[in-house]
Amino acid sequence: MSDAVSVVGIGADGWDGLPEASRRVLRAAGVLIGAPRQLDLLPVGDCPGERIAWPSPLRPAVPGLLAAHAGRAVAVLASGDPSFYGIGRTLAETVGADRLRIHPHPSSVSYACARLGWPLEETETVSLVARPLAALAAVLHPGRRILVLGEGPETPARVASLLRDTGWGGTRIRVLEQLGGPRERLLDATAGAWPYERTDALHVLALDCARDPDALRLGAAPGLPDEAYEHDGQLTKRYVRAATLAALAPAPGELLWDVGGGSGSIGIEWMRTHRACRAVAVEKSPERAARIARNADALGVPALEVVTGPAPEALAGLPTPDAVFVGGGLTAPGLLAACWDALPVGGRLVANTVTLESEALLAEAHRRHGGELVRLAVATAVPVGGFTGWRQAMPVTQWSATKRPAPEGSVTGGPGTEGSVTGGPAPEGSVTKRSAPERPVTPRSDTRRPVTKGSEEG
Repeated sequence: MSDAVSVVGIGADGWDGLPEASRRVLRAAGVLIGAPRQLDLLPVGDCPGERIAWPSPLRPAVPGLLAAHAGRAVAVLASGDPSFYGIGRTLAETVGADRLRIHPHPSSVSYACARLGWPLEETETVSLVARPLAALAAVLHPGRRILVLGEGPETPARVASLLRDTGWGGTRIRVLEQLGGPRERLLDATAGAWPYERTDALHVLALDCARDPDALRLGAAPGLPDEAYEHDGQLTKRYVRAATLAALAPAPGELLWDVGGGSGSIGIEWMRTHRACRAVAVEKSPERAARIARNADALGVPALEVVTGPAPEALAGLPTPDAVFVGGGLTAPGLLAACWDALPVGGRLVANTVTLESEALLAEAHRRHGGELVRLAVATAVPVGGFTGWRQAMPVTQWSATKRPAPEGSVTGGPGTEGSVTGGPAPEGSVTKRSAPERPVTPRSDTRRPVTKGSEEG
């Protein structure tokens, strides 16, 4: 492997804790790159190579820094296992995995599970290194054991505050500092009585989750209680929401467009199904867009993107979706056509409505493109005098379809577009397929810390 870069994991035990194979790499290196804390762990006499501290920001500097030392033996230091929330991923993505020789060290999570007696394969891990604290909320469930990779000395106090504020004050927090090193220490208290404002910067938090008796229960499956959302009435209700997510069928890594986001419930619960799921909520009302962002934070998916603007115009340049949900604005000219046209083959579209006008559009889309057309009706038992009776909610018409390859020689087009496969007149308000300049999804809050990839232990 020519011009290879060695990546060596090192722990709080420093040089003494390294296996001989890792020591040989560091002794032979002409260039040693790492954080100042990591470089200080290497004895100068054993490791005479030139020492270079990572600049900030780190990621953009990687290609240039390695190119400047091409032809020399380069060793990069990493905290613990370089491939576990560490520099190994950044290097693989920027210079290529084929250029790397990785020498892992036990990760902080392995050390923590060893100290606590927790089975590693059953323990949830969340990194808060350069990531929003709100992401922790999505994994909180009674009895669950969670390890949190902290970013700095204030992280445990911030985590304790979030737990108290969200109904998890009884959660036991243990902070394991300097794992594997001579200064290893354990701090132990509940979130509700957490006494430490600062801890050692190099730490892992262990959470034994305990929900307060009066806190709202949030399950892992779609269909969270309506009370979990801040809303103004524009909310896909619980049972319809569960049926809608089932039709959308999220899979890890997929991207959803939630068009006419309202309170953001569909996009939020799409992302809660798996940490790799992504979603963009499109909402024309700035007030509702801000509410979507607050709901996303409260329910543990702060990475949900919010685009404020009317659809279909606001869809221009968004990343290609794997699925689209249309929860409002179906009668906007060209909206359904634009959503259908944006999907790749195999992509899914689900649209809900309660009005006759929009129902007619969905019936025509079903005639042209197939799929399923269903009516969802929910009734709730309510008091009727001294008795109990049923109160019927407005029925919801739902169309769901998967985009299939067009037959050879056919003319493609979205639902209701002139020249579509089945022909026939286009419904009022439809448009032909349009092209739009590419533009990136705008982060939903300029005041929020950007979500970036961080190292395992900072």
